[in-house]
Parts: sequence; structure tokens; C-alpha cells
Amino acid sequence: MIFQTIIGQKATKDQLVQMVAQNRLSHALLFLGKEGAGALPMAMAFAQYITCEKVNGKKNPSAAEPSLFGEPAPSKDANDTKVVLHDACGECAACKKANQLVHPDIHFSYPVINKKSGEKPIASNFIVEWREFISNNPYGNLYDWLQFIEAENKQGNITAQECNDIIRKLSLKSFESEYKILIMWMPEFLGKEGNKLLKLIEEPPAKTLFILVAENEEMVLPTILSRTQLVKIPALSDIEIEAALELRAGVPMEKARQIAAVAEGNYREALQLILHSEDDWQAILRDWLNAIVKTGPVAQVKWIEETAKMGREKQKQFLKYFTHLLEQAVRLRQMPDLSTMGSSPEQDFASRLNKLCTHYQQEAIIQELDKASYYIERNANAKMLFHALTIRLCHIISNNSLILVQ
Repeated sequence: MIFQTIIGQKATKDQLVQMVAQNRLSHALLFLGKEGAGALPMAMAFAQYITCEKVNGKKNPSAAEPSLFGEPAPSKDANDTKVVLHDACGECAACKKANQLVHPDIHFSYPVINKKSGEKPIASNFIVEWREFISNNPYGNLYDWLQFIEAENKQGNITAQECNDIIRKLSLKSFESEYKILIMWMPEFLGKEGNKLLKLIEEPPAKTLFILVAENEEMVLPTILSRTQLVKIPALSDIEIEAALELRAGVPMEKARQIAAVAEGNYREALQLILHSEDDWQAILRDWLNAIVKTGPVAQVKWIEETAKMGREKQKQFLKYFTHLLEQAVRLRQMPDLSTMGSSPEQDFASRLNKLCTHYQQEAIIQELDKASYYIERNANAKMLFHALTIRLCHIISNNSLILVQ
């Protein structure tokens, strides 16, 4: 994976290149970025950049050595200066191996599960699945990974055995590259056993690089956090996501613009929205609100039964879409001029939401939707969750009775 394949993040790419060019590379880096920002692809591209033969000036290593047959070594021009390359070549042997995730000096660590009772799993046991997962879904999240390895409801962890394996790997000499690199994805799942790595991180062997890739800084062990240099990976802009959807996924321009607005800087979310783009979230939401403010408990129970049958991802997408419409409603309320710049079904629905409830009520609903999304991610019972959420929304908007029927 090279920098060119990473969506956006130009400033971060330039920062990483300059760290290498100016010899300011710390032995332990923390790539911190929210889901879908591309922190993991960035870490992998950076590892490939470091190991690239052309970046390291090893395009033809034998050229600088005396010939076996007695010819003198070529002289070096004192005025020669090293050209700073801003990306890996993608063509040398090291790049090809790194791109296929088989480079012997680039190691990976990530949350894994016990396949059998009493088993002590390590990341290497899942390396074949990992390579396939990253090749098909480089912007995937932890939920995607655990589903890919058929974890079901098991919790992924980075175990003490994994820490021991990391220490063993990094104590060996590098095979081909100047550096030995460990990319640890989701160090948030590294418990107290992660303290085993402290000495290795603080005093690593020469030319050893740790790259931790995290989404939540607060969940990383403070003892490890204090020993790393922070590299922030900002959320993607709507324009960057829109362009990526058009060029990579072949999404029409207008649809890409709508999806980018809902995705809120999360490319993984944008891809999920494409998968569910045929779902009529607006109709589902209209039925729900009508059941709450007009038709009553029977309609509510029917709606809850149907919604509970959706998968977790669809339920999250629906709640996210509702939040997006409420944010649109707030913008319309604060900037009335937007309504004069053309109308759309979303804008019309958002204006109806403004008639249904006040700004304070909309804020309360958004908070409830965020809580519901949180519990869905943690396998809450869908029927109970949507039943409770329906009751809460009924209380929040009970002072109004606008019917959202076209």
C-alpha cells in the first residue's frame, strides 16, 4: 500500500515523509484517527515507504561495491544529494512484499479470539485471514474484522501470549530491511498484560519501529501512551469522500454527495451506506414518527417488530440517517436562507422536523439516538432497545402532533 492509494490526508503524508527525510523518526508512533479516517492504511503505507528500496537508496546496492573481477568501485560525487521521494515506488521487491503483507520485517498485531476452549491465540494464527481482510476492506473497523473471522459474540483481545510473541519477533535481526516494524491495530484491546511491552517500547533494539493504530486515545494504556509520539489522522472531508466514491466505487456524483454528507468523514460508513442505498430510510422514519405522534401503540409495536429484524449494521445506518436529518433541521432553523437555495426531499423532511419539535427537543432526540447506536454496537436486544427508544421519543415530542405524511 502506497500513500497515493490513501484517500486525502496530504498534510499527514507530508509530515511522515519529512520525519524520515530529516531523521526525526521516533521509535514508537501512535497513529490516532477515528473510524474510517484511514489510520491503518496510513500506517501500512508508511511501513512500506520506510522499507522501499528506492526510498532508502538501494535501487542497485551492488553498484557501489568493488567488482568481483577487480574493477574499482565507482566514485561518488561529493555534490550528490539524496533526493527525497514522497512515496514508495511500489515496484521494488520490498514494496511488492509489503503490498501483499508478506514482508518479513513488517509484523502485525491485532485483536483475536479463542477458537477453542483453553486456546491461547496470537495474531500469527490469523495472518491468512488478516491478509484477505485488509486486501478487501482496508478501511474496515473492529466489528468487520471480528465478523470476518466468525467471532460471533466473542470479544477480541490482544493477549499476554501475543505480547510474548511480539518480544520474540522483535528480538531477532531484520531479514531484508534496515528496520523491523510492528504495526499494532487497536491497542485499546491491550490490557494490563501490555505492560510486558514497556521495556521493549522504551528501549527497543536498534532500527526497530512501533506503530500503534488507535481510535480512542483514552482507552490506550497510559504507560504505553506516554512512550509514543502522536500522529493525528483527521477525519476526511466531504469532498474527499465524495471524490473517492466517484472514482473508486463508481457512485454517481449526486448520490456520492448525499452519502458523503451523511458519512461525516468516515469512509467505511460511506461504503456501508452504498450497500444499503436501496433502503428507503425516509419512509421507515416517517412510519416511525407517525406511529409515535398519531397511530399509537399498535403501530409502534408493528414498527418495532419489523425494525428488530434488520441486522445491526442496518439499524445503525437508520439511526445515523435520522441524526443526519435532525442536523439538517438545525441548520435550516439557524440559516433560513438555505431553504431558498432549492429544495430536496431531505430538506423538505428536515423542515417538517422543525415543525414537529423545537431545537431543544431535537437535541434531546439526537442524544437518545447516539445512546441507542452505542448499545446496538454492544449487542443490545433490538426489540427492547427500540421499544425503549420509542417511549423516550414519544415523551420528548408529546407536546406536538404534526403528522409527517406526504
